[in-house]
Amino acid sequence: MASFDTTRPMADGHLFGVRPSNLFARAFGAIAAWNDARVTRNALSKLSDHELDDLGLNRGDIDAMASKLRRF
Repeated sequence: MASFDTTRPMADGHLFGVRPSNLFARAFGAIAAWNDARVTRNALSKLSDHELDDLGLNRGDIDAMASKLRRF
């Protein structure tokens, strides 16, 4: 089974944007999180029902799994 590392550090190591210069880093992070959710949704959608069942998921869980990644 393959896994993807979708963690990305912030530009200057801060968890929350303290300076206005972090606006770009936060915007990039939000776009990256959206893209990660999109890629996850597409990958899970390509699996068969049997493969999803092996993971403990069903088709209705795909959007829920992807939306967890969109939180930034």
